[in-house]
Amino acid sequence: MPQRRLRINDQIKVDIIRLIAQDGQQVGVVPIEEGLRMAKEAGLDLVEVAGDSEPTVCKILDYGKHKYRQKKRQHQGRQHRGSQIKEIRLHPKTSTHDVGYRVNHAREFLVEGHRVQVTVTFKGREMVHTQLGREMIERFVSELQDVAKVEQMPKMEGRKMLVILIPK
Repeated sequence: MPQRRLRINDQIKVDIIRLIAQDGQQVGVVPIEEGLRMAKEAGLDLVEVAGDSEPTVCKILDYGKHKYRQKKRQHQGRQHRGSQIKEIRLHPKTSTHDVGYRVNHAREFLVEGHRVQVTVTFKGREMVHTQLGREMIERFVSELQDVAKVEQMPKMEGRKMLVILIPK
């Protein structure tokens, strides 16, 4: 959604405005000169917040701070859209303790609402023993079955076997 440009101080080209003070109280309908004078006395800006109303609504506020808050709010809204996909990497020779540690990490990710991709990478002659990787993935999935379900069944992609889990 495109952000409309607010007019401030001398950019406001109307004679009469409805003024809102910096504390949120309505001052009333006043001439633009009065609003500019009050804003200057407070060391703040006069900002047009509703230019399409009659009379135009203006507020006394710190314009720089206002822009910063809007940008921050817009950024936060963007951050929470959809879940991220987190990757857990394993090898066929990963020890059981390390696998358990990664299962706990995957559990945390799933509880937070993220998808988890578990990848087993095969190096060199390990490609002969892909069944070890499949067994490792099946154990991984079985330990997480209380918080996750399989979105994509284990499949080979080159030298990697992967499965994607989603929160229940």
